Amino acid sequence: MIYSLALVVLLAATAHVPAWAQDLQEIPFTPSVPSALQQLPLSAEARASLGRAIETRDYESAEKLLAAEIERNPKSQELLRFLASVFFLDGKYLNTAVALKKAEDLGPLDDPSRFTLALSYIILDHRDWARPELLKLQTSDPRNALYPYWLGRLDYDNMQFTSAVANLRKAKELDPFFMKVYDNLGLCYEALGRFDEAIQTYQEAAALNRETKAPSPWPPLNLGALLVKMGKLEEAETILKESLSFDPNSPQALYQKGLLLEKQKKDDDAIQMLRRAASLDPAYAEPHYVLGRIYNRKGETKNAQTAWNTFHRLKREHPRQRPH
Repeated sequence: MIYSLALVVLLAATAHVPAWAQDLQEIPFTPSVPSALQQLPLSAEARASLGRAIETRDYESAEKLLAAEIERNPKSQELLRFLASVFFLDGKYLNTAVALKKAEDLGPLDDPSRFTLALSYIILDHRDWARPELLKLQTSDPRNALYPYWLGRLDYDNMQFTSAVANLRKAKELDPFFMKVYDNLGLCYEALGRFDEAIQTYQEAAALNRETKAPSPWPPLNLGALLVKMGKLEEAETILKESLSFDPNSPQALYQKGLLLEKQKKDDDAIQMLRRAASLDPAYAEPHYVLGRIYNRKGETKNAQTAWNTFHRLKREHPRQRPH
């Protein structure tokens, strides 16, 4: 599969990218930067300058160069699409969408550009705008598992869990090795209270995850979190250890480990784990709630109230934040 420049170089640009975009690291792609550059209506000198700017991540210079070229050649859809990709790399998702809509005014978008447009809408929290684009892509390429996968993600966010299951099952049929499909399908089963199916699906996700070059902490974390919820603490301890081996600084995995330790009555260890989770993600509210519960049980009412006040403040400040 070949995707636009934004997805080709995304791995090098995740430091300033929000959680939705970071998840794109697990999308397969084939590098196409050289061919994309060669297709642009540019002089050899301008093409070389643009290539250097992209290679060194000097996106502002690349954007200025492309804007100047578009001034001279406003009917070039290729230049607008490439500029949109650079905007995406630069974290300017609204600019990405505007450039791609201007490109669409000049003619139909190719699938990679429409996919980048859909992802930009998702990151901008306009999932209602993203859905029609993903549906168009699904019609254009019905064998591509990415599109039902992302439709399932949108359904899950909208708490349309039955619809999400249908889309994710379709993605699973199209690509039985797409690990994120299993992971998100497990989340849907869990939300529907179908815990046995959720556990089995998480286990399948975890098995596929172990075979990847850079395993994600999320599949074992989601499985471990459900096992903690169900009181299966010994099983949860093993799988959470695996999650932390993939990312020792995962705030969510540290939180779940702290929650597990609390349930095991290991309060001092739990406090240490929960404090670390909170320090690694200052916007993460849940560790503070459990800390308050532990402090209250220990008779440290002042510390408990401080933790709970922090929990409520963070919930007000970040109402849409979710653990996954």
